[in-house]
Amino acid sequence: MPNKTKIKSMEREAIELLKKLIRLPSFSGEENKTADTLQVFMENNGIQTSRYLNNVWATNKYFNSDLPTILLNSHHDTVKPNATYSRDPFLPEIIDGKLYGLGSNDAGGALVSLLTTFRYYYENKKLKYNLIYAATAEEEISGKNGISSVYHTFPPIDFAIVGEPTLMDLAIVLDCISYGKSGHAAREEGDNAIYKAIRDVEWFRTFSFPKVSETLGPIKMSVTIINAGQQHNVVPSICKFTVDVRTTDAYTNEETLQIIQQHVQCEIHPQPDGLRPSAIQIQHPFVQAGIKAGRKTYVSPTTSDQALIPCTSLKVGPGDSARSHIADEFIYLSEIENGIELYITMLAAIIKTDFK
Repeated sequence: MPNKTKIKSMEREAIELLKKLIRLPSFSGEENKTADTLQVFMENNGIQTSRYLNNVWATNKYFNSDLPTILLNSHHDTVKPNATYSRDPFLPEIIDGKLYGLGSNDAGGALVSLLTTFRYYYENKKLKYNLIYAATAEEEISGKNGISSVYHTFPPIDFAIVGEPTLMDLAIVLDCISYGKSGHAAREEGDNAIYKAIRDVEWFRTFSFPKVSETLGPIKMSVTIINAGQQHNVVPSICKFTVDVRTTDAYTNEETLQIIQQHVQCEIHPQPDGLRPSAIQIQHPFVQAGIKAGRKTYVSPTTSDQALIPCTSLKVGPGDSARSHIADEFIYLSEIENGIELYITMLAAIIKTDFK
């Protein structure tokens, strides 16, 4: 059985660490202070760390290259505070069992809970899996200096747990250009690029991909930005529009793009670093461990670093996705405590430790 006295002590330390992190602005690309704090905390607790830019990670003390490896990953960057905050977003306050502060829910609770789980198992000599804990940067912007910049330095990862207050589904973004020919509007000259774009926009609105994912459902496409024309009496020769495509595991991103190109006339430019859909089989031992612990499975409509991790992964963590990015963000202390205990219990079903 897990050592509950040890866990309770670590839970208190996790909450104090999260309060320290809340006090430090850590907008995407500006996470150096929270990276410093996490690194110092880990080193002070006897954990040898590695760091690149604002990403901090560590392996379990008795890492064995002959064993498979599980990655425990969450992020320490935040969005900028909502303009409607009624309290100081950088002041951690505990009121009625709620810890308020920017980043408390997304994803501070998961960040410190996974770190606590890693600490719990850090010195265990009888693990059947290695563990890597990674506190990464730029998740909120899917930035190139986040998990993507360090994942290749890790040993082969067999499975990843991505700490977020929600679970699974992703986006690629297409920049589209329709071309026409300029002319004077009064004389009905030229070939109006807007009219040509309308046909493609309507296709994006109405098309249904034949294959539907059993876990993620159908691919969703939404035109989100459109721009054309410079003055009222000139027929525009160019119309640019952007399409948000929520891909699934039914098609690769490349297959999705190929199908789109077969149906539209516009020129398509996928934005770089397209995110990829993530899925995990219900039969996976970690999923089954969660079900046995009374947890429900569901499909997440939000993206995360899970989209940038090229291995089997599951997004799970304390907190509520509905509280992410809202004013007066908070997480219940009980959610952190339960999250730590659940992570430890679910992992035990895989790594089969003796808990000592």
